Amino acid sequence: MRHLALAQSTSLASIPASKLTQIFNFGTNPNNVQMFVYKPAKVATKPALIVASHFCTGTAQQYFQGSKFASLAETHGYIVLFPSSPHPGTCWDVSSDATLKHNGGGDSIGIASAARFAIANWGVDPNRVFAVGTSSGAMMTSVLTGAYPDVFKAGVVDSGVAFGCFSLPGQPGDTWNEQCASGQLILTGQQWAQRVFNAFPGFTGQRPKMQVWHGTADTTLFPQNFFEEIKQWTTVFGYPSTPISNVSEPFLPAGYSNATFGPNFQAILAQGVGHTVPLFEQQYLQFLGIA
Repeated sequence: MRHLALAQSTSLASIPASKLTQIFNFGTNPNNVQMFVYKPAKVATKPALIVASHFCTGTAQQYFQGSKFASLAETHGYIVLFPSSPHPGTCWDVSSDATLKHNGGGDSIGIASAARFAIANWGVDPNRVFAVGTSSGAMMTSVLTGAYPDVFKAGVVDSGVAFGCFSLPGQPGDTWNEQCASGQLILTGQQWAQRVFNAFPGFTGQRPKMQVWHGTADTTLFPQNFFEEIKQWTTVFGYPSTPISNVSEPFLPAGYSNATFGPNFQAILAQGVGHTVPLFEQQYLQFLGIA
């Protein structure tokens, strides 16, 4: 299950089962994001698709090996795309004007192109296309769900920031934004929501469900970012700023609290946990409606 293969043909039948396989020629990809797919031995009828984006300094191979997304695909029959950043340091382009705009370019359109390719060519259910990610990959998940709500139906953000928080107009896409990272970019809910709306003007469809996770001891992407995310997504969804419930779930460790603001938004805060919150893949799948 740890072998890396290369597939020149990108029909689903041509992709080896239970191996991480690189694919090519999947659509618009101006930054040359590398793309890898994991197809389980038994693919479900009209399978779900999960796009799993790695952290800074990471690769698609590392996120594949360090997560349970592939092994759980064998149980549930979904397909996983693991993109790999083309930038030095392997942070994602989450700050350029292009990446933050629907069909604007940057890394995000490369990843969205691969998801669109999967829908068009692999029989993926277009209503079950999801994005997940950690750290920089969490920020990319916010970008994908914010700029491509027509493609992605839900996102799970593990230790990330609000959509558009890293925006640095005129700078390279993988540039670090210290003001955002340190939790000093404070906006109103409406201002944050407007960044989402501006990414795809005129979009009137259903916004993706969102689940965000953050640790209170995070000194890389400070915990204030968690509260800015809450402002953003509650405003996007039109939810009250006070959660309907805020409880310790039996499936989470002590010190984790799940604040539910409505059917489409949950925010999970982990007391004393740094950067990053450990992966809870089974819980992600439950939120996404796969498990």
